[in-house]
Parts: sequence; C-alpha cells; structure tokens
Amino acid sequence: MEKHIIGRGILAGALAGVLAFVWAKIFLEPIIGRAIQFEERQSAAHEAMEAAAGHSHGHGDSVELFTRGVQSNIGMGFGVLAFAVAMGALFAVVFCVAYNRVNGLSVRALSALIAGAMLIALWVVPALKYAPNPPATSLEETITQRGLLYLLMVGLSALLMVAAGYLGTQLAPRLGAWNAALAAAAAYIVAVGVVMLVLPAIHETPSGFPPEDLYEFRLYSLGTQVVIWATIGLVFGVLATRLLEGRRVQQDRLTA
Repeated sequence: MEKHIIGRGILAGALAGVLAFVWAKIFLEPIIGRAIQFEERQSAAHEAMEAAAGHSHGHGDSVELFTRGVQSNIGMGFGVLAFAVAMGALFAVVFCVAYNRVNGLSVRALSALIAGAMLIALWVVPALKYAPNPPATSLEETITQRGLLYLLMVGLSALLMVAAGYLGTQLAPRLGAWNAALAAAAAYIVAVGVVMLVLPAIHETPSGFPPEDLYEFRLYSLGTQVVIWATIGLVFGVLATRLLEGRRVQQDRLTA
C-alpha cells in the first residue's frame, strides 16, 4: 500500500514540477536575466576602475561552462522537476504517517492540509527569515554560510511544525479539534518567532539593484512554491482517494 501511495506522490510531484517550470519560465526567467545583466554591469565598472588604476586581473578571459540558454532551459527545468518530485515523495511519506492518526478528515482534505502545512514549514517561514535573492546579487564568499543557515531554518521550521501537529492531537480530546488547532498554531508561531530572533540575519543585496525586481523575484518565487504544493495536494488527493476507496470497497466485499 505504501509503495502505491508514494508512487502517486511522485506522479503528483512530476506534474507539479512541469507546471512550476512553466510558471518560472514566464515570470522568473526575465528577472533572473535582468539580475545577471546588473552583475555584468557592476563587474564591467569594477574592471574599468581597476584598469584605470593600473590593476588588471583578466576577469574577461573566463569562459562559461554552460551557456545562458542551457542554464535557463535544461538547468532550470531539471532543477525544478527534481525538487518537485522529491517533495512529492516526501509528501506521500508524511501522508502515510498521518493517514492512520488523523480522524474525521477525508483523503482530499487531509492531502490539502498536509500540502498547506509543508508549504508554510518548508518555504514560507524560512523565506521570511532568509528571503530568496535573484542570482548574482549576493556575495560569493558567504554562499556556504547562507546555505547552512537557510537549511537550519528549514529543518527547525519542519521540526516545530511536526511538534505543533503532535501538540494539536494531544489537546484535541480536552479542547476540541478547533481550539486544539488554534493552540497548536499559536505555539508554532511563537516558537518560530524565537528561532528567527536567535538566528543571525543576512543583508547582502547590493545597492543600486532595482527594488521592483527584488520584490517581483520574491513574489514569483512564492508563486512557484504555491504552484508546486497546490498541485501536489490536489492531484495526490484525487489519486489517493481512488486508491484508498478502491481498497476499502474490496475489503467491504470480502467481509460481506
């Protein structure tokens, strides 16, 4: 059963990856192109200043391993698809764990609830602390630091979301489902707020970078994640409903 469920999660993730790539190609690609042009202008100005001062390091002799067209099509497409498929598989595992522990929800409702929770825990909350920046707008020297801090924020957010879910299930018999859900959500928000205060901030967007491009990049990055998780939640809900209801009908026939 679990293999069939995970297979449907992978299928939902693959479809989500295709849709997300189309979204990113339409909305994010132009902004990334402008960010790269901004970096090229900054580099050209820096090299001109060095040349005027009599210092030349030969930056213009470097050769790109992959062309811009390969990066924006094959590279972006493969990256988005691989991420969405991985998230679809992870989503299916979480669904398997939650399915037998959550009562009173249909398969589709549970699927939508898990998709929303994973969107919040794995992207929205980490992005509030470490907002995504377009390529070529951050310092290369801090790539490792930024990556580790972001992964730490993602891990802590996911862990706190799981803890909040467990707290909600424990409080439900005493407070009722709705009040327990509110208490769990409040606990998650407070815990995440403490984590954000403790972790260091990073501000690296260069001066002169168009603020509208930065705003649109972050907005459309959020849109990409919404496309991925909405597609996974809705498509998986349909596929899993057919699978689980079909199994239930077969079991009812055998026991009749």
